[in-house]
Amino acid sequence: MRHDDLGGGLTGTALYEVVLARTRGDWTGAHTVTRAITAKPLAAFPDEASLYRGVPAVAYALHFAEHPAYARALAHLDAETIAITATRVDAAQRRMDSGRPPRMAEYDLISGLTGIGAYLLRREHDAALERILHYLVRLLTEPLTVAGHQVPGWWTADGPRGIPEGDPFSTGHANFGIAHGMPGPLALLALASRAGATVDGQEQALDEAITFLTKWAQPSSGGTFGWPELLPMEHFLNGPVSGTEPGRPSWCYGTPGIGRALQLAALARFNESARRFAEHVVLGSLTDPRQLSQLEDATLCHGWAGLLLTCDRIASDAMTSAIANQLPVLRSHLDAHTVRHEIPENAGLLSGNAGVLLALHTLSTPRPTDLGWETCLLLN
Repeated sequence: MRHDDLGGGLTGTALYEVVLARTRGDWTGAHTVTRAITAKPLAAFPDEASLYRGVPAVAYALHFAEHPAYARALAHLDAETIAITATRVDAAQRRMDSGRPPRMAEYDLISGLTGIGAYLLRREHDAALERILHYLVRLLTEPLTVAGHQVPGWWTADGPRGIPEGDPFSTGHANFGIAHGMPGPLALLALASRAGATVDGQEQALDEAITFLTKWAQPSSGGTFGWPELLPMEHFLNGPVSGTEPGRPSWCYGTPGIGRALQLAALARFNESARRFAEHVVLGSLTDPRQLSQLEDATLCHGWAGLLLTCDRIASDAMTSAIANQLPVLRSHLDAHTVRHEIPENAGLLSGNAGVLLALHTLSTPRPTDLGWETCLLLN
């Protein structure tokens, strides 16, 4: 377990303790965990530091403290994160200019520039954020040619594991998950737009991505719609397919996470039809027993906590109360699961107990104390 890992390490626990301290006023747990993290070196090389690892990860957790004890450390981490941003954006722009497809970790939420942009958005570092927004606009609007075929600019050279792989992923793939694929950049551009942070071409990027996701919502054999998790070249070229089996309705790769990205983009562009469609697709995933039966844990990333938190945020912006009406049912599923299997013992936000506890705390706390920590999930 890495001390500076937000998703699966002690930094995720620190974020939970900080949010808890802000609500309850007792900083004992937060101070203990943050001292343990900052007492050791943090990953700071640009090719290893991200929102979920190293300097930006720890800075993200400290940001939500708004405590004077962390001000000096946070200022130092801010400066390092801005330097990391400059190096990574420069490398990404050179890659784009060469016409090569990106690695997944160049742009995704977990390891890439989308995640760092989420931190910069929260910190209101406008100049550094603008560099990332310019990059993401290019990513979403400038197509690539791979193996003689035109593909989107976010088409990754990697396989699903984030490394080059053989067939059927020898020419890369299209990734639809909010954690690792195009919906992540889309959600960040939408959140930035709603916060008043815009660059040239941002509206076009949002519109093109809205059209793309609307096109690729495939009707399942049961009458609902859903997006593929990922597509190798052959399946991508064949286009959307009817009668596909729906996947797991998780935050990371499932319909709710993708639907939230589409809803946020539609809100940013005042596109009521896309907003209505996103909410309709998500509602279908919540009322389909085949999809719900695929959830096997309580975690934020793959399980009930992530589904509940994502749908709570979708419901808060929805045009009707239909999704909100499903929230008590989802909460009962999460509660029943934690009774039968208990909360995971391992640390971390995405796959551990910190994420489950933080989601439960957030969903049980009145909105005026909501600190917006879910930006690391691109939910708000």
